Amino acid sequence: MELTVLGSASPYPRPGNPCSGYLVRHNGTALWMDAGPGTLAELQRHVRPDRLDGIWISHLHADHVSDLLTAYYALLYADLEPSGPIPLYGPPGTAERLRHFLSNQGPSPVENAFDVHELHDGRTDRIGGLTVHSRAVEHGFPAFGARIGTGDAGDGVLAYSGDTGPCPALDELAEGASLLLCEADLDTPADGEAVHLTPEQAGESARKAGAGRLVLTHVGPSLRPEEAVARAQAVVGGPTAYAAPGEAFSVS
Repeated sequence: MELTVLGSASPYPRPGNPCSGYLVRHNGTALWMDAGPGTLAELQRHVRPDRLDGIWISHLHADHVSDLLTAYYALLYADLEPSGPIPLYGPPGTAERLRHFLSNQGPSPVENAFDVHELHDGRTDRIGGLTVHSRAVEHGFPAFGARIGTGDAGDGVLAYSGDTGPCPALDELAEGASLLLCEADLDTPADGEAVHLTPEQAGESARKAGAGRLVLTHVGPSLRPEEAVARAQAVVGGPTAYAAPGEAFSVS
């Protein structure tokens, strides 16, 4: 399995770095995971959108979902040739959110472009050659993390935090993962209910879970990536990297 970073900026795209978006591939299967602004263009460096096996969305904040709007037009009204609607897995209300934005004096046929499946805590889906297990995480409104494997013994496991504060669901998703792709948005811990992680909290999640490798993403604007990596690595004590746009990581 291979993870390619399409973008990791937060909370808006920067020159050379779109917002959150990732491509997961294994033996011909291609899964687009989060669709932040700018990621549709980067996705096309690796796979045509009409050749995707599925799209998985962690939550409906614009920096994780807005490129679904342009993907809709690409799939229906351009030069792409999808064999049918692309399976789209997202939080409750995903189809309605798209429909309201795309509508123009009438309902928009979202289902012509996307075969929408609503996530719930504990849902497991088979997407091509990948098994995707979704858990509800703590972000102040419906949001999910994912645990992705191939179903074959001995293959690697990818865990993705989505956007979240510290929570048991994140610990369970990361347990024994080969690679934990984890947000590190905050410079200092949040007062009250936390909906994001600091680098130290991301490192602690990886340490507790025994993850083989930690990759930090969604690093907030108050942090430099190299600083975030150093702070997380001081806690986890193991391999730690930054999800730089265009970077590819083997999940093994």
